[in-house]
Amino acid sequence: MTLEKNTLEQLFAELTDVVGDRFSTNMNSREVHSKDESYHIPKLPDAVIMVHSTEEVSEIVKLCAKYQCPVIPFGAGTSLEGQVIPESGGVSLDFTEMNKILRLSEEDLDVTLQAGVTRRQLATHLRTSGLFFPVDPGADATFGGMAATRASGTNAVRYGTMRENVLGLTVVMADGEIIKTGGRARKSSAGYDLTKLMIGSEGTLGIITELTVRLYGRPEAMAAAVCDFESLEGAVNTVIETVQMGIPVARIEFLDEVQIDAINKYSNLDYPLKPTLFLEFHGTEKGVVEQAQMVGELAAENGGNEFQWSDKEEEKNKLWRARHDAAYACKALRPGAGMWATDVCVPVSRLAECILETRKDIDETGLLSPIVGHVGDGNFHTVMLVDTDNEDEMKTAIAFNERLLARSLAMGGTITGEHGIGTGKMEFLLKEHGPAVNVMKTIKQSLDPLNILNPGKVVAINS
Repeated sequence: MTLEKNTLEQLFAELTDVVGDRFSTNMNSREVHSKDESYHIPKLPDAVIMVHSTEEVSEIVKLCAKYQCPVIPFGAGTSLEGQVIPESGGVSLDFTEMNKILRLSEEDLDVTLQAGVTRRQLATHLRTSGLFFPVDPGADATFGGMAATRASGTNAVRYGTMRENVLGLTVVMADGEIIKTGGRARKSSAGYDLTKLMIGSEGTLGIITELTVRLYGRPEAMAAAVCDFESLEGAVNTVIETVQMGIPVARIEFLDEVQIDAINKYSNLDYPLKPTLFLEFHGTEKGVVEQAQMVGELAAENGGNEFQWSDKEEEKNKLWRARHDAAYACKALRPGAGMWATDVCVPVSRLAECILETRKDIDETGLLSPIVGHVGDGNFHTVMLVDTDNEDEMKTAIAFNERLLARSLAMGGTITGEHGIGTGKMEFLLKEHGPAVNVMKTIKQSLDPLNILNPGKVVAINS
């Protein structure tokens, strides 16, 4: 879909009339928007626009449709499967300056905001309200990107993912039309659920410009806990039993000994180099104590060592800051190496088996790859640190990744719990969904017949 020079020049002139000096073909800006946090090869966009409003995005998309030019939404650039890489060039729309919180309803527990608002920005805004938004991917991602990739986080086991927490969207379609999906009501049976269709579509079906999301009241009491185990299996079995018993744990994260080594070094901590669980409990003061005691007993039965828990804010913040910095801690284990972070999700009953087989596989390949995950819902990550210029090393990593995805599918799981498809997992989507991928292609072609919305992602469309 490469456009001729004179066509691009005409399009650029018309786009400049719309956005003025926020249109750029500066090489530095193009390079920033050529990549994400993944190992995928960067590709330069032809231009970058800092967008400011839904109406502006609509006018830009109309012009790009007129010239059949690709449009790629860009938030914080923290995606992990190449979602924001302009595979066919085109115009990268940067939403970081479109970051207003438009409306907050403390009574209805919801907020409407522009797509460029980041999760930390909203958390700061809500600090005195007694409310919080629970979806917390490790990076300080934008809400548009979080919805587009169906993001998750450490709180998902109790509060769900973006799929469960978005009430409504404003979306610019491939012809520039602006639509509203969903609303503020907590349930509706009015027509097709276009909100859920857009969540996880990675900018291929429409461009999300505004969101209305659920908020939650801060619990009366919160406590965090850490427990290391003599075996990986003991740690994971504790998770399984916690979930099966219905203990309403808010966070339950697994870190293997390689990941613990990484965060010890990066965050200046001194946890034992053993498989470890990080947990958090929400509720009344009495309820939090009861939850912690129950999980502590399960941990002890599964070979857990001292179950340390605290309700002190400083201790909780230190723990979860270290967890959210896990990816950067991994990168620091091998400076200069590329980071290939992938994730799978399996039924909780198969979790121990899947992680044990994966750890054995990693050790046999000789790869440096910690395991960490939101194991309360069966989701875990491997973070391969590889020399992307070393052909043999990359072949080893590719083969391992294929085995991991196949292992997950064989256990009734999915090839990605939260990172999405992007370009990195397109070929495996067919293995998971089979003929249903043809239905996905039909939807894509119907909503974006010119294939200008983030082409080359999720499903392959010949254009």
